[in-house]
Amino acid sequence: MSRHVAIVTDSTAYLPPRTMERHGITAVPLTVVLGDQALDEGTEISTRSLAQALQRRRPVTTSRPSPRLFADTYRKVAESGACGIVSLHLSAELSGTYDAAVLAAREAPVPVRVVDTGTVAMALGFCALAAAEVAEAGGTVDEAVTAAEKRASGTSAYFYVDTLDYLRRGGRIGAAQALLGSALAVKPLLQLDGGRIELLEKVRTASRAIARLEEIAADRAGSAKVDIAVHHLAAPERAAALADRLRTRVPSVGDLHVSEVGAVIGAHTGPGLLGVVVSPR
Repeated sequence: MSRHVAIVTDSTAYLPPRTMERHGITAVPLTVVLGDQALDEGTEISTRSLAQALQRRRPVTTSRPSPRLFADTYRKVAESGACGIVSLHLSAELSGTYDAAVLAAREAPVPVRVVDTGTVAMALGFCALAAAEVAEAGGTVDEAVTAAEKRASGTSAYFYVDTLDYLRRGGRIGAAQALLGSALAVKPLLQLDGGRIELLEKVRTASRAIARLEEIAADRAGSAKVDIAVHHLAAPERAAALADRLRTRVPSVGDLHVSEVGAVIGAHTGPGLLGVVVSPR
């Protein structure tokens, strides 16, 4: 059994299953609570079911994985031959996932470095891939952490949502900002800033907001070699069209992923979400 550094992340990284399998990345699921049902993201609830529940205004909440689930994951990874684990997670400003991982790491059978990436979605996914590439090349835990943190520091994430109401309900954006957006009937553009979701701009119409999202992402990419991810919830046509335009506007793009977000992020953004992650290599 070969000894290696293993990479663990959580289900909000939204990495394609084949990519995770190819790089040996393990994802711990967060939980979506739909009515009186607690469901694991990625396996027990589909984004379609989530979108339908939100549209019907059914109560939807989310919760972190338990420390026990992390402990079980670390034990299994260690039993598979890992001599150390790098555990990379969504922003601690958005979830208690990082804290649960830290608690479990104290009792893990091998050293575990838990990292709050300050990111989410494929911004987190790109961090996990950066760490995995170092681990595959025989790098140490410290080297894999450094690669992930460097990727996180250079990565930007921007989001368009049809309404701020879902973010307000989940406590991810201030009530005053949400009320202002509703009162002015504007379409908000958001960004990840310091691990928090912050209002970036207010645009009058959906079409102008999406055009502005494209412009911001292209400007952020510039002429550097970047990877890009386009996320959506229940808006596949808009996401595909946005990705095509970005592919044209950013000739230096490397990998360009288009994917639907999972239920955890979707529960806080609502249907119609479009997001762009720009991650310099």
